[in-house]
Amino acid sequence: MQTMRSVYGVVSGSARLLALVLGGALLIPGSASAQLSGFPSGYPIDPNAQNPTNNNNNNNNSSDSNQAGNRAAQSQAAVPPTIEMERYQADRIVDYSALAARANDRQADQPPAGDRIPLVVRPPKPSEFEEFVSQMVDKPLRRFGANLLVPGARGFTAPPTTTVPPDYRLNPGDELLIGFTGSVEASDLRLTIDSEGRIFIPRVGAVNVAGVRYGDVQALIARAVSRQYRDFRVAVSVGKLHGITVYVTGFAATPGSYTVSSLSTLVDAVLAAGGPSAGGSFRSIQVRRDGRLISDFDLYDLLLKGDKSADVLLQNGDVIFIAPAGPQVAVIGSVNVEAIYEARVNETLYDMLLYAGGINTVAENSRLLVFNPLGHVGWQQLSASDVQNRVASRGEIVRVLSGVGIAQPLYSQPALVTVSGEVANPGRYYVQPGTPMSAVIAQAGGLTAQAFPFGAVFTRESVRQTQRASYERALRDLQLSLTTQPLVSATQNYQIQPARLDAVRFVVQLLQARQPDGRLVLNVQPADRALPGDMVVENNDTIYVPPQPVTVGVFGAVPSPASFQYRRGETIGAYLRRAGGVQKLGDKGEIFVVRANGTLLAERRGLFKSSILNQPSLPGDLIFVPVDSDRGEFWARVRDISGLLFPAIIAGAAVTK
Repeated sequence: MQTMRSVYGVVSGSARLLALVLGGALLIPGSASAQLSGFPSGYPIDPNAQNPTNNNNNNNNSSDSNQAGNRAAQSQAAVPPTIEMERYQADRIVDYSALAARANDRQADQPPAGDRIPLVVRPPKPSEFEEFVSQMVDKPLRRFGANLLVPGARGFTAPPTTTVPPDYRLNPGDELLIGFTGSVEASDLRLTIDSEGRIFIPRVGAVNVAGVRYGDVQALIARAVSRQYRDFRVAVSVGKLHGITVYVTGFAATPGSYTVSSLSTLVDAVLAAGGPSAGGSFRSIQVRRDGRLISDFDLYDLLLKGDKSADVLLQNGDVIFIAPAGPQVAVIGSVNVEAIYEARVNETLYDMLLYAGGINTVAENSRLLVFNPLGHVGWQQLSASDVQNRVASRGEIVRVLSGVGIAQPLYSQPALVTVSGEVANPGRYYVQPGTPMSAVIAQAGGLTAQAFPFGAVFTRESVRQTQRASYERALRDLQLSLTTQPLVSATQNYQIQPARLDAVRFVVQLLQARQPDGRLVLNVQPADRALPGDMVVENNDTIYVPPQPVTVGVFGAVPSPASFQYRRGETIGAYLRRAGGVQKLGDKGEIFVVRANGTLLAERRGLFKSSILNQPSLPGDLIFVPVDSDRGEFWARVRDISGLLFPAIIAGAAVTK
């Protein structure tokens, strides 16, 4: 669509005189603070804003101001604005930020700031109810349809290249392209319909086409030409459409008069005016023509159903009235579109849920909660039948509850259990709530002769989540302790070394990479041939039964770490001696053994001091000798001290030479 604006006049120098044509009237502002009639209130360019002045340069610029005033007087304009005002264009909603950027770029070549009309960006403000609900749910919640009206949103107006529909009625100002072939001498005519609704065809005369359907104009012109000529053909198309003036009134964001394309519809004009204001209705937008109601349009029909049947084509002088908003209801929770919805007369809460796209996949469909801040009842629980019969009231907040994320009783949970390893039929088994582990193993065909129940790995999802939460908390405490240890220790240097902090971060990163897997140590003895039968399984449990291990591993600070064949009755110390004993860097007092079932066996100190080296080993044991932590800390301290003293040693050597 054509952007309808006109700029008249030229002011000498870099200043330009701007005149706007709206509704056929030439409007020249008398001063920068004068009201520009024809601009809708709230327009980004604020005509009533005071012109900024620079008090420090008043004396220096007085002569220049006088010369500018003389030039303005000669042009019959008191203050020539230097920013080319850009009006709402008919083919889109104005992007306020882009408009401001373009205007600011132009100001570099303009006269001093005292002659400029400031550009004011006014984003739409939420209503009081929107602010209240947003604070209540702790996130922004707007009226449904408000995203259609934000700056930068794409308009629904047809572009200039849109094909003119056959039902379009021609109006003064439209331009017709007429082509003749055959006996007619005139061809390729470009004719504009005058104010009387006529076009003048050479050698034919005036033809009245105003109000004629575009689909009928070709036949009309052919009949007029046939009075003078025979054996000809005519083709008619629209070259350019005229502009029309419409008036957006009522509760619009920027009410006023707008010059739009003659193909514009009700929705185009409403969007050009910024849509309904905070108190305007999305459900009742009326078009009045010559005092008659032409259409009462519901924007929800367009937004929710894609129905534009009531979106009428505008004509010159049409009045668009946006009614005040009706009762508003907020719908939050497990729905497809959380928003504030406007209710019409006798619409129910069920209708509000339909506007919200219905409940989502995880919603609880048997009940919901309703809260009315205007009452004193608090939250009320309604059933599905109550929702269908309860008429929506203003200010109500409807919350649809979610049906997920709530732990259910164990006795009511069916379980899918994975069984693998040394069982007759490994696989996944679906069992009913309350099924014990013995029944699951029985479904899997029982244990094989090679099974080692003592080393069974049993993992559970609920245990994994609990372990990870505790593990992450312990890591945070460890990181804080290691980082602040030099600050609280009297024997440490008060300066925290970067190398120490890097080491702390490295250790924490290594620990973070080793997340708990949710293993649950079962109450099974090494000689047992079955798993605990009374433990009730949960959903997503996994059971792995390994074969009988035949080795014992020795690793850590030993000369020859390896896995050795298991011998019944042999002690832990015997396997340690096979690996060469403990190295000098090893810590004999911190040797520990990890059993096949996941338990830990370590040295005991203090009153009940005992050694694990004399205890018998078990199949699958892992013996580990750690490095002496005190020795490692000593060397770390030596390295830190040498790092501090090395520059001083070099400086001292240079002095002694």
